[in-house]
Formats: sequence, C-alpha cells, structure tokens
Amino acid sequence: MNESKLRDLLDQVSSGKLPPEQALERLRTLPFAEAGQVLADTHRVIRQGFPEAVYAEGKTLTQTTDALTALVAAHGCALATRVSHEVAALLLQRFPTGSYDGVSRLYRIGQMEGSFHSTPVAVVCAGTSDLPVAEEAAQTLEFAGARVNRITDVGVAGLHRLLARLDDLRRASIVIAIAGMEGALPSVLGGLVAAPVIAVPTSVGYGASLGGISALLCMLNSCASGLTVVNIDNGFGAAMAALRMLNMQPKA
Repeated sequence: MNESKLRDLLDQVSSGKLPPEQALERLRTLPFAEAGQVLADTHRVIRQGFPEAVYAEGKTLTQTTDALTALVAAHGCALATRVSHEVAALLLQRFPTGSYDGVSRLYRIGQMEGSFHSTPVAVVCAGTSDLPVAEEAAQTLEFAGARVNRITDVGVAGLHRLLARLDDLRRASIVIAIAGMEGALPSVLGGLVAAPVIAVPTSVGYGASLGGISALLCMLNSCASGLTVVNIDNGFGAAMAALRMLNMQPKA
C-alpha cells in the first residue's frame, strides 16, 4: 500500500462506501508482511516515499523470492539490488514480467506510480569502469519515476570533457557524482554547480586506492562545501538521497 491508496481507503470510509471493519482488515498487514524468513516492510513507502528494496547479495533464492512476492503484493512493484546473473535467470522464471540489467545488477518488477516535476537528475561518472555504480543509481531513480541525464566518462584527467557538459550539469536538479581512483570529480562539480551534489566513491583503482577508501576520504575532505557523501559503490544509497530531496517537491 502506498500513500495514494491509503488516502483512497480513508476517503471510502469517510464517504460511507467502505465499512470501517473492512478498512481495518485491509490495514492489518500495513506495517509489515511475513513471508517465510522475511518480514517485508510494507509501510516504508508511506514513511519514506520509497518501498523497501531487496538487497539480494547474501540471500538465498527463496529469501529473495519471498521478499519480492510480498512487496509486489503490497505495492504492485518491487526492486532488488546486487542480483547475480544466475539468480536473475531464476527470478525471471518466477516473475516473468520483471526485467534484469546485468550492468547495475538490478532486478525490477513494474515501476512506482507518479513522476517528478523537477528537471532531470544528472548521474555523472568519471570513467566507464564506474558504470555499474552509476547505473544502479540511475535505474533506481527511474524506478521511482525520476528523470535521469547520464553523463559518462568525464573524469578530471581530461577536464575539457566535463566542461563540455557544463550547461547540462547546471540544468540538473541534483548531481550524483561517481568516481574511483582519487575521487576528485565531486569536488570539481561542487565548485561548478549550485545544485546539491551527492558523491559516490567507487572501488575502482590501483592498489593505493584501497578498494575505494582513498576516494571516500578525498570526498569527505572536499574543499567544495556541502557535498553529500555515501558509502563505497553505493549507487542505490545515492539515488535514495536524491529521492529524499525530490520528495520535498510536488509530484506530477
């Protein structure tokens, strides 16, 4: 159940079209739904504006399937992150209307209702090695009804590539900046645009990058004030930060 369905339910009770007892029965499963070993948080979309997503890495196929089944029953759509190719092939048999993207490792069933009035969110990555994280962010935003402008391979080693897209960047409602190595891209963007910049360090880089820790520390120490920094390789978390900002604006 989402906010619009909850409002519709309350309107039906208020107008006398639905007895309170029937409405109460529908609301009994509102906070969470039990499915096998999984307790699906079906209330989260009302509290936060986005339904619970299934983090598939480390879960069994049964646990992932049970969670998706409960969430689809509650919302009509569901999203799973960090889904392996092998698990995705089995999920497609169980949920044939779903779709899998091998780059982002997202498995999507349907899409959330509504869209946003805002200009697109710019998802910017320094190199094509960062694309898995960038696509996790971009496709999570699209699942929620946000528009995305992808800007790829504009790392600071060739700054002219980034400056050539400056008009697009300054039109964005939010900028998600994704980079590994030394993680300089968000700092540069933070000095060029007025929109919120969400920085995502990736684990891309040679030995001293320490699996993304170097990029993370550089972003946390950025001299461009006001950056939001999420965890290493966390494209989903960056998208969620952007959606919290977008949810402060009216939807179409």
